[in-house]
Amino acid sequence: MRLDHDWIAARIPHQYGMCLLDEVIAWTPGGIRCRSESHRSPDNPLRAHGHLGAACGIEYAAQAMAVHQALLQADSQLTSRSGLLASVRGVTLAVARLDDIAASIFASANYVHGDESMVLYEFSVSDATRVLLAGRATIAFGPGSAGPRPGQAAS
Repeated sequence: MRLDHDWIAARIPHQYGMCLLDEVIAWTPGGIRCRSESHRSPDNPLRAHGHLGAACGIEYAAQAMAVHQALLQADSQLTSRSGLLASVRGVTLAVARLDDIAASIFASANYVHGDESMVLYEFSVSDATRVLLAGRATIAFGPGSAGPRPGQAAS
């Protein structure tokens, strides 16, 4: 089964133009890599003052994390787990903007650790040859949204 834009949009809360990812390239319980072309779209909802700043790449990475969590839940057959981007740390920006990147961009997220209330990911957004931005993000889950962690079996 191809994990394309429609598949992604059906599983994360981001809809219409705000669903930024085009497809899942690869995933394991430990991480995910997604591809996107939406950074060049003049209709990208994150654009401001005529361009898409590099810090907007954090949202691309956060959506990759949401897709990863959805895949983990589907794999374990548990109910949906909604999360909130609680913090980002150690973010480095190697470019000023994303909309002038001619090629596809790739949002990658690697699970570091977590529990039923939060998870920590290392993330990066890159093009085919270089990392455009990178950092770490904590996703917090509300009460009643507990789900599996990578390597944790569903009961």
